[in-house]
Amino acid sequence: MSTSAQIGVTGLAVMGRNLARNFARHGYAVALHNRTASRTHELVKEFGHEGDFVPTETPEDFVAALERPRRLMIMVKAGAPTDAVIQEFAPLLEPGDMIIDGGNAHFADTRRREKELREQGIHFVGTGVSGGEEGALHGPSIMPGGSKESYESLGPMLEKIAANAKDGAPCVTHVGPDGAGHFVKMVHNGIEYADMQLIGEAYQLLRDIAGYSPAEIAEIFRTWNTGRLDSYLIEITAEVLSQVDEATGKPFVDVVQDQAEQKGTGRWTVQIALDLGVPVSGIAEAVFARSLSGHTALREASRGLAGPKPAPLDKEEAAAFADRVEQALYASKIVSYTQGFHEIAAGSEEYDWNIDLGRIASIWRGGCIIRAAFLDRIRAAYDARPDLPSLLSDETFAREIGEAQDDWREVLAAATRQGVPTPGFAAALAYYDALRAERLPAALTQAQRDFFGAHTYRRTDRDGSYHTLWGGDRSEVRA
Repeated sequence: MSTSAQIGVTGLAVMGRNLARNFARHGYAVALHNRTASRTHELVKEFGHEGDFVPTETPEDFVAALERPRRLMIMVKAGAPTDAVIQEFAPLLEPGDMIIDGGNAHFADTRRREKELREQGIHFVGTGVSGGEEGALHGPSIMPGGSKESYESLGPMLEKIAANAKDGAPCVTHVGPDGAGHFVKMVHNGIEYADMQLIGEAYQLLRDIAGYSPAEIAEIFRTWNTGRLDSYLIEITAEVLSQVDEATGKPFVDVVQDQAEQKGTGRWTVQIALDLGVPVSGIAEAVFARSLSGHTALREASRGLAGPKPAPLDKEEAAAFADRVEQALYASKIVSYTQGFHEIAAGSEEYDWNIDLGRIASIWRGGCIIRAAFLDRIRAAYDARPDLPSLLSDETFAREIGEAQDDWREVLAAATRQGVPTPGFAAALAYYDALRAERLPAALTQAQRDFFGAHTYRRTDRDGSYHTLWGGDRSEVRA
């Protein structure tokens, strides 16, 4: 087979197929391979008119179809299936070739694979791709890791197929070495979990306390989407809430079981944050909320527990309450992004990735699920101060969250009084209050640890570590 394709895609399920079509639409010759060859031929039959496709049936033919340096993109399930594909193709490649993993891989696996393939002279590019199947076809946000050399070869192609922000900038950047790309994609998904949970809580508050119907809430969300909450998730929430189920005539949201599933990236975000010692309480509450929703037997057994039932407000009070919910949602979203960027910064320091947080905010402005208007301002904040310790240290965000806090607290008080669960809003406010507190009860916690485990403590009035001999005269000794 002649060498003609500039990139190859193996794994032609929806995401792989659409990425292959995206490359072809932008003028690249694309080699195609799938374990089941019929899927390859179906793609060419249905979409062959969109560009130059080179269908292949064997790994050898697939590799032979690629020009050098070969660029081979894997779009299969994370974990063992990815390892199996790498083991199948790596022996057929030569030094300087690259394997691009566009799946939702765990960044630790990406670090391992990158090291193993680097020893063979093969570049491994762990690449986060966000935007779902539509984004894959029309322009996703792309987060590639790997070597700078690999990005010099691959980057121009990714920049062509990526989404463009409103200022025309492509939503792709070289994130950093080895697993940096998949790490950032993981945290992106964690923020996505938190964002969706906060939106869900806003919906529940507007329905149970304000008394609005799903269609009315859809209009509220459409209004919010014209302002500072302008984002993809707010936009699609309005669409979902305005949908009517054809079979029953009920609001579509009322015929969907209230059990939210998850694929694991949000859970990874929380697990890794624990390893790094980074508080991501808003993301954690979103993960736990999905988990709780699936424990149907536990929920059924607990429905008779004592507690208040929501009493809808009158029309005038409802409108005022909706305005307060908007403030609470916006403030809580700022906290979610704050926690996510803190985790990225901590991961960058831990693994020596040197990630540019402003660039990450920039490439999330288009294509990805969490794209939102205020990412422009997050980018500007980090561009102005690359060492910004927290988004809440930015003057503009600090002022806005300060202005929102009274309404934020009122919403949570109302939710508590009426028994509407708001774990995301509550976790965000607790994080905010903990950051601004003069003293935290951690002093007592550390004293307790010293009492039962001689774990020592530090004093406020002098340097060093100390331990109190809690029996007898309780004298203090320097540890």
